[in-house]
Amino acid sequence: MDVMMLSRIQFGFTATFHYLFPPMTIGLSWMIVIIEGLYLKTGNKIYKQMAQFWVKIFSLFFAMGVATGFVLLFAFGNNWSTFSKFVGDVFGTVLAAEGVFAFFLEGGFLGIMLFGWDKVKPSFHYLSTILVTIGATFSATWIVMANSWMQTPAGYKIIGEGANKRAVITNLWEVYFNPSFVDRLVHVLLGCWLVGIFIMVSVGAYYMLKKKHIEFSRFTLKLSLVTAFIALILQLISADSTAKGVAKNQPVKLAAMEGVYETKEYTPFVVIGLLDEKNEKVKGISIPGLLSFLTYHDFKKAIPGLNEFPKENWPHIPSVFYSYHAMVYAWGLMMLIAVIGLILWKKNRLETANWYLWGAVFSVLLPYIANTAGWFTAEFGRQPWIVYNVMRTVEGASKVVNKSQVMGSLIMFGAIYSLLFALFIFLLNRKIQHGPPEERSFSGDKDYTKSFSKGADL
Repeated sequence: MDVMMLSRIQFGFTATFHYLFPPMTIGLSWMIVIIEGLYLKTGNKIYKQMAQFWVKIFSLFFAMGVATGFVLLFAFGNNWSTFSKFVGDVFGTVLAAEGVFAFFLEGGFLGIMLFGWDKVKPSFHYLSTILVTIGATFSATWIVMANSWMQTPAGYKIIGEGANKRAVITNLWEVYFNPSFVDRLVHVLLGCWLVGIFIMVSVGAYYMLKKKHIEFSRFTLKLSLVTAFIALILQLISADSTAKGVAKNQPVKLAAMEGVYETKEYTPFVVIGLLDEKNEKVKGISIPGLLSFLTYHDFKKAIPGLNEFPKENWPHIPSVFYSYHAMVYAWGLMMLIAVIGLILWKKNRLETANWYLWGAVFSVLLPYIANTAGWFTAEFGRQPWIVYNVMRTVEGASKVVNKSQVMGSLIMFGAIYSLLFALFIFLLNRKIQHGPPEERSFSGDKDYTKSFSKGADL
């Protein structure tokens, strides 16, 4: 295994570990905005109880996201210095905006969101929650923008030669709104929302199973199941638009996603299948013409197969194929959880359906599987390019880092992240076991709804 492959493994490992946390902070913060808004509108104290509990969970994920994110910056400079030099003009512009528009906004109002419940007026606290949420969303926006430029580069030109070659911006708006950015941003943000929703499904189901915090669990489950169904429908629409963009901008990736080796009419959509690389086909259950229809709205029109592209430009087909289908299956299971839960709720059988509640407890893993598999599909599918059709991955690796250095740092990160993850699970479990604040603690609260409606001074 060479230095370049070890560097890819290291970056993949640290990025995947980091990605356990930001989606939760984004998705959960939007749910907190909804819950706190319901409290201000209705005056029902259960919504304040819910908001205060989920803010504590949010804070833990936020801290872990910040701590693990800095490592990726060092990886760019150490392991991928040639790539960093090549894209420095582009990424410097985009990622600097993340610091200005995201971190400052989050940092400025996070303390009020966490600790200001009884120290500021409700209108200002709610505004702080909204601004922290917007800041977290902005952070994802700029990161996705940079990654989308790697997938579909635009608004640049290349100057210099050899080791001095680099991309410089010629049109900033084309860099920002490169061909894949909008579709991918919507898809990512909906995926984040689902992570936040399903931790609520999981915790609400757990409390209901244990017969603890019953009112809290009822409200939590009902709200999260309704929003899950809405988000999953929106995600399906987003997926359709994103796939059409892939077909237009990265046709070899689409062919790898569905294991399409030969170009032929009525291209099938694989429902369940195993890849047979030797014979270049997929064995399993497929629906003839469906992939053609989903892509072009024409059952007959052929999807370009892998054999139309040079093999040196193929990604690793199994990685792309199985990651993509894992994402699709995870979406299907989430939709099943949401629909069955809503049916049981409608029939007033949700609280007694232990078989369903146990499934709901573990459903929090599904959006993580879907998000991670989706990123794997995007990143594996871009290979062998680090900037699609512009710079190969092997060209972006640092020239002075040796194999033992990368291996040593990979082992070190593995050990540190294992300890960090164990601490995180311990703290998360302790917060969940402690549960939400007791309703009696609100007995002396002032009427937030009344003061909010009067537009009380800050």
